[in-house]
Amino acid sequence: MNEEVTSTRAKKNELWEWIKALVIAIILAFLIRTFLFAPFIVEGESMETTLHNNEKLVVNKAIYYMENPKPGDIIVFHAEKTRDYIKRVIAVAGDTVEVKNDQLFVNGKLVEEPYLAQHKEEAKKQGELVFTHDFPLVKIPANHIFVMGDNRLNSTDSRIIGPVAVSTVVGRAEFTFWPIGDIRMTR
Repeated sequence: MNEEVTSTRAKKNELWEWIKALVIAIILAFLIRTFLFAPFIVEGESMETTLHNNEKLVVNKAIYYMENPKPGDIIVFHAEKTRDYIKRVIAVAGDTVEVKNDQLFVNGKLVEEPYLAQHKEEAKKQGELVFTHDFPLVKIPANHIFVMGDNRLNSTDSRIIGPVAVSTVVGRAEFTFWPIGDIRMTR
């Protein structure tokens, strides 16, 4: 009889330990996803050839608690109440941006964009003479950034929606993890 009571207590203790471990795991997963990292699915072709439609990637949500977005960062931001966009940061608060003759200028200086080379070649083969259409000088206001998709011919970005408030930035894209054969850093 004494062994039966001990066995029952041991089973209850083991069950209680499993429940505590499960609750802690759920809380940790929630905290990690809320404050540190989150998965994101690329929807559309606005970041081709850097990122592809339906790729899954990890977004670092903690990085911008410590620093502001920088030119070249690929970020996710709340563009609409129910939709996030992924774009490349081109300029930050205080900068000026313009495109003339298919060339990007930030603060009056030509910006090299090697990540566009492959896409520009493909566009030319398809008869597109201009990859990034001209737009007039824009000064980026405080607490805002200017973003553009790498597929300039097919991107809803700051040229259309205007500068993006830093407060809407979710985080920086770090690496793709799906499809498994295309795992890579996004930087």
